[in-house]
Amino acid sequence: MKNLIFRVVCFFSFLLTFSGNCQTSGKTSGSEKIKLNQIGFYPEGPKTAVIAASKAVEFLIFKKGEKKQVFSGKLTGAKNWPHSNENVKKADFSEFREPGQYILKVPGMGESYPFEISENVHFEPAKASIKAFYFQRASTALPESYAGKWARDAGHPDSEVKIHNSAATQNRLAGSTISSPRGWNDAGDYGKYIVNSGITMGTLFSLYEDFPEYLDTLHLNIPESRNNIPDFLDETLYNLRWMMSMQDEDGGVYHKLTSANFHGAVLPKDATLQRWVVQKSTPATLDFAAVTAQASRIFRNFEEELPGLSDSLLVMSKKAYRWAVKNPKMVYDQKKLKEPAVSTGAYGDENFEDEFQWAATELFLSTEEEKYYEEAGIESSLESSEENFSVPSWPNVNTLALYSLARHKDKHTGTHESDIDAVQNKIIEMAEELLAHSRESAYGTPMGISAKNFAWGSNSEAANQGVLLLNAYLLTKNEEYLNAANDNLDYLLGRNATGFSFLTGFGEKSTKDPHHRPSEADSVEDPVPGLLAGGPNPGQQDKQNCGDLYTEKHQYPATSYIDERCSYASNEIAINWNAPFVYLANALEAIR
Repeated sequence: MKNLIFRVVCFFSFLLTFSGNCQTSGKTSGSEKIKLNQIGFYPEGPKTAVIAASKAVEFLIFKKGEKKQVFSGKLTGAKNWPHSNENVKKADFSEFREPGQYILKVPGMGESYPFEISENVHFEPAKASIKAFYFQRASTALPESYAGKWARDAGHPDSEVKIHNSAATQNRLAGSTISSPRGWNDAGDYGKYIVNSGITMGTLFSLYEDFPEYLDTLHLNIPESRNNIPDFLDETLYNLRWMMSMQDEDGGVYHKLTSANFHGAVLPKDATLQRWVVQKSTPATLDFAAVTAQASRIFRNFEEELPGLSDSLLVMSKKAYRWAVKNPKMVYDQKKLKEPAVSTGAYGDENFEDEFQWAATELFLSTEEEKYYEEAGIESSLESSEENFSVPSWPNVNTLALYSLARHKDKHTGTHESDIDAVQNKIIEMAEELLAHSRESAYGTPMGISAKNFAWGSNSEAANQGVLLLNAYLLTKNEEYLNAANDNLDYLLGRNATGFSFLTGFGEKSTKDPHHRPSEADSVEDPVPGLLAGGPNPGQQDKQNCGDLYTEKHQYPATSYIDERCSYASNEIAINWNAPFVYLANALEAIR
C-alpha cells in the first residue's frame, strides 16, 4: 500500500499552477479528537472546530511554531451527534480574524492540525478540484508540463468503438464502429457515462453562469491555456465534445461508452479491453438535451473563437428532446444486455419526470419558446403536495431547473412572475430546512440532516447541500446561507466524524489511497490531487473486498469510511462528486 511508505511531498506550483498544502504521509501531528477544516478559514467568515467531549472548558489559539497565545474561548456544552454516536463540544473562534497560520489547543487533549486564516484560503483546493478533471481526460496523454509528476501516456483513443447489439440500428449495425474520443473517465474506472456527465456538466455550467468574471481569469495550466477561451470552459469542452459524439442520427443518445467489464488497477494505456456504446436511453438523452441547451447559451458569447458551436448545440438539444418525447420510457436495464453482457456502472433510473423538467427548462431559457416552459411543468410540480424537488443527485436533477430559472429570473419576471417567485421560494424553503438543522447539529453543519445523507457518495450530498445554500444566498444575500454553505465545506475538509480532509492533496490528514486506477497504478506516492473521495457509506458494499479493515469504529453512518483503495463504496472518486465541490469551493472564493 502506498500509504504505508512515509515521506513528505509539496506540490510544485510551477508545474501544476497550484501549490496545495504540504502533504505528510504517515503519522500526523494533530489530535484525532480535534476536528476542523485543515485548510483554514476566511477572516470574516465562521470558524468552528469540533472537540471530543472531555472535562476541558476552554480552547486556545497559538501561532504555528510559536508559544504565544493569540486567542482563547470557551467550549460549548457537550452534545450528541447520533450519526457517529459521539458527544462533542464546539470551539467557535469566528471573532478571531488575524491572517496567519495557527493551531488550536485544548488543555489535556492536544492540538489541532495546522490551519490558515487568509482572504483566499480555499483558492488552491478550489482550483485543484477543477484541474482534477484534466487528470480524468481520456484519449490523450498527460505531459509533465501540465500534469507534473502525474504525467502519463494516452489511453482509450475511442476511435473504433463498437456498437453493442442493444444500440444497433439499420444504419449502425451491431459490431460496426464509431469514433467517440475525448471525455472524462467517470470515476475510478475508465468508463464514460452520459447520465453522470449530465449532472456534472450542469453543475459546472451553473457555476460559470453564476460567476463568469471569477472563472474567466482562472489559469489551470492545461494544453488549451493559450487560446482565447477561459480555461474552465476549455476543460468542460473536452467532455462536451465527447458527449456530442454520443448522439445517434435519430437524436437518441447512447447511455454510456464502456468496456464490458471493469479493468483492474492498470494505467489507461494498459486498459485495452474492447470498448462499446450501449443502448440509447431516455434519461441519457434528456440529460444530454439539458446540457447542450445550457452550453448553447454559454458558448454563444464565444462565436468568434468557436464559430457555429452554439447553434449546433441547440440543434442537437432540440433533436434529443424530440427523441425523448417519442421514447418517453426507454429504461436502461443492464441485466438485459447480452453478447456481451455488461457489468460496469449502470446509472439506471426509472423516473424521468425530473429529467424532462430539466431539459425543457434549459431549452426554454435558451430559445425563449413558451412550449418548452409549458412542457416543463414546473408550476404544477411546485403546487403539488408531493416532495418533487430535493438536493440534486444524478437520478434527481430537476432542482437544477429551479436554479436556472432563478438565475435568469430578470428575463422572465413579466411573463412568469408568479412562477419565478414560487421557484425562488422553493429554493429558500429547502435552504431554510438545512439552515435550521445546522443550528441544532452537534457538528454545526447542514450535513447530517438525515441518516440518509450517509450513502454511496455521501460527500457529494454535503457539497450539493452547499450549492443549494449558495443559490439561496444569491437570491437573498442572507449571510446565514453563505455561512452554512461554508460549514459544509469545513465538513468536507476535516470537520467530520472521521477527521479526514476528503480532498486528495489538501490537509495533513487527507485521503491518500483512493479507489482510483491511475493513482493506484502509477509509481507516484501521492494520489492525483483535487479529487473528492466518496465519503462515509454505511452500506459497506465493498466489505467483501476490504476484509477486516471495517472495524468497530466504522459501525456508524458518519464513521463508515476507510482510506484504502479496496473501499470503492467509501473511497472511490467520481466526476459528479467533484463537480459540486468545485461549485461550493469556487463560489465561496468568488463571494468572499
